[in-house]
Amino acid sequence: MPASPLGDDQGLGGVHIKYLRHCPRQLWLYTRGYRPEGGSDLVAFGEVVSETTFTRRRDVDLGEARIDWVTAGAVIHETKSSRSPSPAHDAQVRHYCLLLERRGVNVRGGTVHYPLIRRTTDVPWNEEAREAAETAEDEARAVIASAEPPDRQTRAACRGCSYLDYCWGD
Repeated sequence: MPASPLGDDQGLGGVHIKYLRHCPRQLWLYTRGYRPEGGSDLVAFGEVVSETTFTRRRDVDLGEARIDWVTAGAVIHETKSSRSPSPAHDAQVRHYCLLLERRGVNVRGGTVHYPLIRRTTDVPWNEEAREAAETAEDEARAVIASAEPPDRQTRAACRGCSYLDYCWGD
């Protein structure tokens, strides 16, 4: 089997898990260097929301992942510019919980903040969540190791995705 584009020395980050749950094809393309996010107005908007919301927080850089912030008691916080909660966001927080737990931190769970709609969702951290996070890692590694890209989703599911032109362009 050919070497994984992820590389043996680089772990899975939150973006890998988020892309896996959003669209496996997006994950596959991302790990091969296709990065249209830089030209995406939606991504730029998300960065502005992140930079102007919760300005007193400090990112936690784990090397392979960057957590928006962690509060006392080891509660992970992520900020999203989306107007609707997504299972991909919860999966990303569970992945961060797993990464911190592997570093010896007694994690309590996480919260995803949606400032544009003034909502939060809590992400529990328990045995079931740990298993889901480990399964997501296995699935992500399988997608990344695949020689062929996963099938594209329906065009309607791709609305707003920065990879839309690549997957659906003529």
